[in-house]
Amino acid sequence: EEALERLLADDGVEPDAAESAQAAGEAQLERSLNLHEQRLDRVTAVIKESNARSALDLGCGEGRLLQKLMANKELTQIVGFDIAYRSLEMAQERLHLDRLPPPERERIQLLHGSLTYKDDRLNGFDAAAVVEVIEHLDPARLSAFEQVLFAHARPKTVVITTPNVEYNVKFANLPAGQFRHQDHRFEWTRAEFQSWANRIAQQYGYSVQFWPIGDEETAVGTGVGAPSQMGVFSR
Repeated sequence: EEALERLLADDGVEPDAAESAQAAGEAQLERSLNLHEQRLDRVTAVIKESNARSALDLGCGEGRLLQKLMANKELTQIVGFDIAYRSLEMAQERLHLDRLPPPERERIQLLHGSLTYKDDRLNGFDAAAVVEVIEHLDPARLSAFEQVLFAHARPKTVVITTPNVEYNVKFANLPAGQFRHQDHRFEWTRAEFQSWANRIAQQYGYSVQFWPIGDEETAVGTGVGAPSQMGVFSR
């Protein structure tokens, strides 16, 4: 608890407020593309195809991905993990945890914690999803996140998505040079994301593949690619 308090004090942001603002701001930009739903569907499919029996949703927010993961009956253990306690409360409400029959309730757990501190509760999982989370971390904390996930927890499959900053020119309501949300600490080009992911894979003994998320047809002839990018790490 002390570590979380120090982390939040350093960031100067209240996590529940940031979560609410993120959801509102990004949803407004991406609504016409149905992009968030496409991300969740792609991540859910990757985890299902990996034949995972256990899965982490790191930075789970209000539980939209958890809801989709619960529909995969092959998953016997599902954990949602978030630094914002209010988000975990919203996830609990969305998933109706208090009304689930015991066998279903035993499949899922919500945990409060930070992605930049090692946590033994995250060890031993087959798959982990990190959906639109890394861009909310200070660049200086990325190395701590890498250690927590790839060196310490070491899931067999890791799925990470993040905005493609090159696509931002396609958002008519987004001023030039601004990020999609004020809480984003960075947004990467496709080359920057792939360079980071390839280094991670080599350093921690994973292979990685890259996939676009969203309709690239809207960007034909512009070279900006799809609105979001996904890296799938396997070991």
